[in-house]
Amino acid sequence: MTYPSHQGRRIFDAHLHIIDPAYPLVENNGYMPEPFTTTDYQRHIEGLQIAGGAVVSGSFQAFDQGYLKAALKELGPTYVGVTQIPASTSDEDIHSLHEAGVRAVRFNVRRGGSATLDDLELLARRVHDIAGWHTELYIDARDLPDLEERLIKLPAISIDHLGMHEDGLPHLLRLVEHGAKVKATGFGRIELDPIQAIRIITDLNPEALMVGTDLPSTRARRPFENQDFAIIADALDPQLAEAVFWDNAAAFYLKSKPQVTN
Repeated sequence: MTYPSHQGRRIFDAHLHIIDPAYPLVENNGYMPEPFTTTDYQRHIEGLQIAGGAVVSGSFQAFDQGYLKAALKELGPTYVGVTQIPASTSDEDIHSLHEAGVRAVRFNVRRGGSATLDDLELLARRVHDIAGWHTELYIDARDLPDLEERLIKLPAISIDHLGMHEDGLPHLLRLVEHGAKVKATGFGRIELDPIQAIRIITDLNPEALMVGTDLPSTRARRPFENQDFAIIADALDPQLAEAVFWDNAAAFYLKSKPQVTN
């Protein structure tokens, strides 16, 4: 079946996970994921118009960078990494990760495995100054008010999975007003109407929304389905579709390394 979002339109998969058992995995709250290699991913997206994406480190990968470097090498130059690093990471290691294709640091507020919120401002500003990285948060938007003052001051941020919960949508929208990006992903995780959220976000800022598969959808109530892209497409003004499915994420992730002088 062909969905409206797939009619010759490129898609940037702004949120996917690669789980390679050849690299360290850490049990998280009693959970250990099944393998999901780059080969598995490519098989799952066959027939979609996905031409690039962002490989996101999960709680169960903690600070391991080996799997991420290998995955980016296998997937190619239109794929980038979103990693978790400790606040103690050296400038040299940040540069090395950037050269490997990493473009963002993730704070996994919901599951852990990342640096703590105590490190948020310093680390977010530091990686942006060193390598131009932005900051991504996996967080229930109901928890955003406690962080809002800090988040709106950061150079660039994105929020995973539409902020997760309907009650948090007003808090998420305040961040969108200040330039935050939002991922329309993880429909098997969220507790809100994605169509309503997509329309409100794009009305507020047409450059804010990005899409993704969230494959392999670890711990979600249901995994990603191709129909999820159709839901997004149907919620959009047709003139916005190309921006939401490719342009917004490509501009956010596929940017060149800034020149840094020592």
